[in-house]
Amino acid sequence: MRTKTLIRNTLMTLVGLLTSVLLGMQTASAQVVPQDEHGFMIATPADQMPGEGSRTVNIFGDPSKPGIYVIQITFPPGRGSRPHFHSTARYITLLKGTWWVSTGPESDVYDPDNMRKVEPGTFIYEPPGGHHYDMAKDEEVVVQIMGMGPVVTTSLENR
Repeated sequence: MRTKTLIRNTLMTLVGLLTSVLLGMQTASAQVVPQDEHGFMIATPADQMPGEGSRTVNIFGDPSKPGIYVIQITFPPGRGSRPHFHSTARYITLLKGTWWVSTGPESDVYDPDNMRKVEPGTFIYEPPGGHHYDMAKDEEVVVQIMGMGPVVTTSLENR
């Protein structure tokens, strides 16, 4: 019984990691600016720009490791995610653009015409296991996400 549970958990973790990569939510291996000798960190707007070919900036910590993390994800127009959930809570602030979200049980089925409009400055709490998907429709969107790692993302469409 323990072996089945171990195999199941390992497979779920691998699917979650693969889903994160496929969703374009992978992060750099290090935060954008190291902490100084006193533990402080100041990341300028230029530090927080995604690198060439990336959409995600690892502002602080690392979502794949234990501890708090802060990331920023830039969604180009027409880009977003498919139905999924995360293993840990996520605290999201919309920094730029109009974002569209679907949350709760109805978000198990992808329907981009049935999403809620979210304006800049909005705060969203996603509970652990909370089903959702999101996207930028007509303009670039930047969101800042905080949480406790390690976080595993699970696709609902691969079940």
